[in-house]
Amino acid sequence: MADSRLDTLRQHARPVGGLALACLVLATTIACTSAPPPDESGWLEQLVDDRGLKDEFFREASDSPIPVERRGALLPINYYEPDQAFRVPAALEVSPEEEIFEIPYSTGEIFPMQRVGVLKFAINGQPMQLAALAEAPVRSIEALFIMFKDDTNDSDTYGGGRYIELPRTATGHYELDFNRAFNPNCYYDESWECPVPPRENWLSIPIHAGERLAPGFGVPHSTPPQTENDTRAPPTQQP
Repeated sequence: MADSRLDTLRQHARPVGGLALACLVLATTIACTSAPPPDESGWLEQLVDDRGLKDEFFREASDSPIPVERRGALLPINYYEPDQAFRVPAALEVSPEEEIFEIPYSTGEIFPMQRVGVLKFAINGQPMQLAALAEAPVRSIEALFIMFKDDTNDSDTYGGGRYIELPRTATGHYELDFNRAFNPNCYYDESWECPVPPRENWLSIPIHAGERLAPGFGVPHSTPPQTENDTRAPPTQQP
């Protein structure tokens, strides 16, 4: 598996007590209102290939987030069938305020994260947006980190939400592919701690795309501890 794909699997979660999230660089401020349609060439083949590579990594790698005793129940990873309806163009509007929020993690700990921009897109003609966040203070960014909840959580997908990572573009145009939505590492092993999506990233529709709960596994581990206020916290002053 290419290094960039391995990095995607390792980021945005950490062993409890471990190092903070990798901070990634926001380059030029970009404000976009529209994006070109996604490239159709080789999309399905690449998606299927990447899913196979991820299964292999999770099964064989020494730093797999899945404990050995759970691999039989959790692998191969369970997915929705690929669906082009959940693969849409998106445009990034960089947040000029660069607000910092207190974001709960799966363990109940609170950490500051900074909004680096908002992705605007539409699904079935319905306008939507998701905030891209990074651990504060942001020093560098090579990819947008998107975490979200939707109406499939707890019943069919991980209750703590799912993640998407998008390689940064110079144009601010992105292909937002929910078929690539993945579970946080803390779904597989509670010894990891993972950020929980803020309320502004709770979508009001079911996203039947990407990773699902494993059959017969996941419900006991699907919902992380709740904080007193399961909402986006007010902005705090930068240190």
